[in-house]
Amino acid sequence: MELASALDTLRQTLRPGQRELADWQGGILAVSAVPGAGKSHGMAVAAALTLARQAGRNLSTGRKSAAQLVLVTFTRSAVASLKAKVQAHLRDLNLASGGFTVQTLHSLALNIASRHPQLSGIRPDQFTLISLNQQHRLLRTAIEQWIAYHPALFRLLLEQGNFDGEETELLRRQSVLRTDVLPQLTKLAIHEAKSSGLQPQDLWAIAEQVPDQLSVLTLAAGLYERYQELMRSHNLMDYDDMIVAALRVLQDPEARQHWQTQIYAVFEDEAQDSTPLQTQMLDILAQDPTDPTQCHLVRVGDPNQAINSTFTPADPVFFRRFCDQCQGQGRLALMNQAGRSSPPILEAANRLLTWANQQASTEQPFRPQTIAPAAAGDPQADANPPPIGAGVEIHIPPDIFATVAQIGQRVAELLTATPEARAAVLVRENKQGRFVAEVLGDPQRYDLAVDLPALGIEIFDVGSRDRRSHVPGELLTLLQFLARPHSPDGLKAALRVLANRQLIPSQDLSHWASQPEQFLYPGPLDPALPPGAQSTNQLCCKLLRARWELPHYQLISFLALALQYDASELATADKLASRLIQQTQGGSTMDTTLAILQEIVSSEQFEPVDAEESEAPYLRAGQLTIMTFHKAKGLDWDYVFLPFLHERTMPGQLWVPKPAQFLGDFTLAEVARAQIRAYVHDERHLPPLAEAWQRAEDLKVAEEWRLLYVAMTRARRLLWMSAAAQAPYRWYGFDWQRPDSLSRQAPSPAIAPLSDWLAKQLAHDP
Repeated sequence: MELASALDTLRQTLRPGQRELADWQGGILAVSAVPGAGKSHGMAVAAALTLARQAGRNLSTGRKSAAQLVLVTFTRSAVASLKAKVQAHLRDLNLASGGFTVQTLHSLALNIASRHPQLSGIRPDQFTLISLNQQHRLLRTAIEQWIAYHPALFRLLLEQGNFDGEETELLRRQSVLRTDVLPQLTKLAIHEAKSSGLQPQDLWAIAEQVPDQLSVLTLAAGLYERYQELMRSHNLMDYDDMIVAALRVLQDPEARQHWQTQIYAVFEDEAQDSTPLQTQMLDILAQDPTDPTQCHLVRVGDPNQAINSTFTPADPVFFRRFCDQCQGQGRLALMNQAGRSSPPILEAANRLLTWANQQASTEQPFRPQTIAPAAAGDPQADANPPPIGAGVEIHIPPDIFATVAQIGQRVAELLTATPEARAAVLVRENKQGRFVAEVLGDPQRYDLAVDLPALGIEIFDVGSRDRRSHVPGELLTLLQFLARPHSPDGLKAALRVLANRQLIPSQDLSHWASQPEQFLYPGPLDPALPPGAQSTNQLCCKLLRARWELPHYQLISFLALALQYDASELATADKLASRLIQQTQGGSTMDTTLAILQEIVSSEQFEPVDAEESEAPYLRAGQLTIMTFHKAKGLDWDYVFLPFLHERTMPGQLWVPKPAQFLGDFTLAEVARAQIRAYVHDERHLPPLAEAWQRAEDLKVAEEWRLLYVAMTRARRLLWMSAAAQAPYRWYGFDWQRPDSLSRQAPSPAIAPLSDWLAKQLAHDP
C-alpha cells in the first residue's frame, strides 16, 4: 500500500498529457508536446511507474524477467540527464535502479550490430567510425574517381549554360565543380539516401523515373557508389551504417527474437528528429516476440520543434504520420500545457504558428497545436511567471549598431535590477553573434552608453569558444597553401579561411583558385587585378614570403597573428606550436609539420569542443549568453533577445552561388534531396528539376519558421525582437569596421502580424 500511495503521489505531479504517458501499459502511444511542456520530466516519471508495475508483475508471478525497458534519446548529454532522473525517482520509491537502459539511437544500433558481426558485417576491431576530416578526404577522392570513370557526365556539367569553350572559364568551372558543387551533392545525397535505406543501385533506378535532361540522381548514384567503395576499402563506417547494420541483424528471425525477448517496451524521446531507418529499427525492437501484431512503442516529440531537416535527413512528416495513426486509434496524448513562459510570450508563439500555416502554399510548417498556460494548482512552483512589461517587445532600430546598443541598455537595466536572472541573445548565424559580442565587449570603440563587463555582467559568446576549436584546422590549411601555393584546391581553401576571418573582401574565390599562378604572380601581359583581388593578392604574397624569410618554428605564431586571432585563439595557437615542437623534437620540416598537424586535425584530439557538455555554462545567473537559435533548443532564459530578424535571413531563401550559376537556377544538392524525399514519402510523381527546387525552397521556409518558434519559446519573462532598418545585405563577408556597407533591409514577414497583434494587446491593456 505504501508503494501504491507513493506511485499515486508521483503521478499527481504530472500535467495532462504527461499523465497519459505515465498511465501507458502497452501498445503504441504518440505524445505530441509543446515547448516547455515537460517532456523529459514526463518521460522520467512514466519510466519509473512502468518499471514499478513491471516489478510488481514479476513479484506476483514469482518469475524473474531479463527483459528491459529501453529509453532512447537524441544526444549523450540527454542520455545522462534522463538516466539520472529515472534513477532518482526509483530511489524515492525504494525500488531497485535496474530494469532499464537509456541509450542514443546510434549506440543502441552499434550494440546490436557488434553483438552479431556475422550478420551485420561489422566487427568493432576491424571497422572505425569515420571522423569529419576523414570524410572530407574520402569525398574528395570519390569525386576524382567519379570524374575519371564518368568523363562524359563531367563534361556535360562543364558545358551547361552559355559556354564558348574559353580555357579560363573551363578551368574556373572545373574548380567550382570539384571544390563546391560535387562535394555538396555527394555529402547531402549520400546522407539522405543512406538514412532512408537506399543503396546506389536504388538511386540509379529512381533516377530513371525523373524526366530531366540533366539527371541529378544519376550523378548522385555514381558518386555514392565510389564513396561506398572507398569506405569499405578503408574499413570505415559512419552513423548511418550503424543503423543499416543493426537492421541487417534484425532481419534474421533468430537474432530478432533474441532482441525482442530482451526488451518489453521502447520509449523514444525527441521523436520528431528520427530518420526512417531509425524508426524502423525501433518498431522492430518494440514488437512482442509472441505476437508481431503487437508493438509496445511510446514516441514523444514536438513536431513543431523539428529544426534539423535542412541539414540532416530528419523529417517531421514521419512523426506527424505516427501521431495521425495513433489518433485514429485513440492513442494520441497531447502535452499542450507549458509552464516555462509568461502568457504573452505563449500567445506570440501561437500567433506565429497560426500565421505561418496560413501563409504556406504547400505543406504547413506546423502541426496545429496551441500552447496553453499551466492550469491552476500546477505542481511547477514558478509556472508561467509574470511578464516584464508587456512580456513581448518589437523594435525597428535605425541600424544594427543601434540594435546592439539597445540590447546592451536593456540588459543592463534588467540584470542590474535582478542579478539572479538569466539573459540571452539568440542569433540566426554565428557571425551575427560574433558581431554582438564584439560591439558589447568594446563599448568605448562603438560609443555605447553602457559597459556590461564594468557592471559585472559577463558576455559569454558560445560561438567564440567553439571557433577556438578551428584553430588547428585553419593553420593546417594555410600551411598546406604555403607548401603548395600553385594547388588550386589549396589556394581556394586558404582564401576561404581568410574570407571567413574578414581579412579579404567578398569575391569569386573559384575564379582566382582556377588560375593560381596568374593570380599570385601576374605577368606584365595579364589583365590588372580588381581592387579587392589586389588586397587579397598582397596578403597571400605576404604569407608566402614568410614561408622563406622566417625560421620554420615561427610560422605558426606568424600565421596566428596574420589571422588576427584574439587572446584565446593566440593561446591555442601557442599551445599547438609547443606540441608540434615537442613531437618533432625541435627538428621540424614543412613535411613533418604538415604530417603531425594533419594527424592532430584528423583525430580531433586537440582542444576538442564537447558538444554534449553540461548546459550550466549557458545558464549562469547575471550573464548574457550569445548563441545561435539551433544551439538554444532545450534551454531557456528569463530574458531573450532576438535581433536581426530580416527577410533575407528569416526566412531567407535558397540561393545559387554566383560561381555555380552556369549549371542553372538551382543547386544539385537540394534538387537531389527533394527528389529522394519525394520517393521516400511514397509519392508517385517525382518532381523534375524546377519543381524539386521549389520544394527545397518550401522546406527551408517551413523550417525557418519552426526555428523562430523555438527561439521565441526560450523566453520566460521577456521576449525582445527587432529588425533594424539598416543591415548587411548578407552577413557572410560583412565587415563591421566599414559601417557604410549597410543597406536598407526589409523586416521578416513575421514581424508585421506580430506587431499588429502586440499593438492591439497594448491598446486593450495599456
